Amino acid sequence: MAEDAPQPENPRPEHTGFDLNHVLSSVVGVRCHIPEDAFTASVLGTERSGNGVVIRSDGLVLTIGYLITEAETVWITDHQGRAFPGAVLAYDQETGFGLVQALVRDTLPAVEMGVSSNVTEGDPVVLVGHGGRRAAINTQVIAVREFAGYWEYLLDEAIFTSPAHPNWGGAGLFDQEGRLIGIGSLFIQQSQGEETPIDGNMIVPIDLIKPIYESMVTRGTAGRVPRPWLGMYCTEVEDRLVVAGLSDDGPAEMADVQVGDIVEKVDGVGVSTLAEMFRAIWAVGSAGADIPITVIREGERLDLSIASISRAQLLKGPQVH
Repeated sequence: MAEDAPQPENPRPEHTGFDLNHVLSSVVGVRCHIPEDAFTASVLGTERSGNGVVIRSDGLVLTIGYLITEAETVWITDHQGRAFPGAVLAYDQETGFGLVQALVRDTLPAVEMGVSSNVTEGDPVVLVGHGGRRAAINTQVIAVREFAGYWEYLLDEAIFTSPAHPNWGGAGLFDQEGRLIGIGSLFIQQSQGEETPIDGNMIVPIDLIKPIYESMVTRGTAGRVPRPWLGMYCTEVEDRLVVAGLSDDGPAEMADVQVGDIVEKVDGVGVSTLAEMFRAIWAVGSAGADIPITVIREGERLDLSIASISRAQLLKGPQVH
């Protein structure tokens, strides 16, 4: 963390306006094993661990999707240290959420979902990982804004908090009434003008799961038409989009996109940010659409066409679109 980063403070029951012990009890540990031949194994590893939040008393756990994507075994550890096997129900690449069902006969403490659209900058919140009060921190919303990830991921209004939680993956973000308003996704350094960047976390807002919840639980999918996926990983460099990596044998690589190419246009539309590029790609059509892009390579302008696919085609387990 940055030298001047605020030190996390653990919440105290007497200082919260909700039942802190119940909230702490609702957060579980999530540990997964992923096959070595899984598509995500080389990037995310074959052994993954983090947190999840019980949202239904029968052991339905909401977590961050990258923990459970392509998992062949899942173990859930509750607040008493008891371990139970779990089953992956669904993971949604578009929002980043994942659902696991703990295979347990006992009921588990569950929490209520809040409304993340009510969250504003400056709000005091609590970010909770598995492990009781020592794994929970008082934190603050420092921004609610767009987030674009190079892996073809975009949130219109992600929640950013600081100070940072040391075990953020799948941690639950709770408002001052003890309601779940988001799930921890990333460690970030939030720039504050010319000041030293602030360490914090990016949180996926809970409102995003509400329209797809029933479909994920009953069908194992978000029920959407899948977006086109290119396997083209770009970074923003001085108002330009530079291809920094390609998925092996992915659509972009097969279309002769090369690392170092500068992406200038998508379907004739000029793009200079990741968000602009993703929206332009998704506007062309659903997965399977041919995506026309214009790149600059060593000073030469090239028009290419990428035959997109659904990313879910490459993943083991629940085929979530």
